[in-house]
Amino acid sequence: MKSIRLSDAAEKENPHGLDVKAMYNKHGMQIMIVSIEAGQSMKPHTTPCDALFYVLEGKATIHIGEEIEEHCADTFIESPADIEHFISNRSDSQTRIMVIKTGQKE
Repeated sequence: MKSIRLSDAAEKENPHGLDVKAMYNKHGMQIMIVSIEAGQSMKPHTTPCDALFYVLEGKATIHIGEEIEEHCADTFIESPADIEHFISNRSDSQTRIMVIKTGQKE
């Protein structure tokens, strides 16, 4: 069995300037925990693979293509490959999201 605590996970550099922890990167899959402070946002971008978002805490505004929806904790969202997307935090407290990317090269 292998386990990793969030506090021990490696920081993942990203163009968004957000706190991103790399939890897993094997077998074509990446799992990251993204912390977004109140008022912060990712930059709009596309990925060549599907991205899956699971809101761990707080509220996150998910932007996928022309769709914009606010989601609270314990919500799972699918974002198809090659569609512009990003996550913003319009609330007054931190939000944390698990991001899973499938079909990634290691």
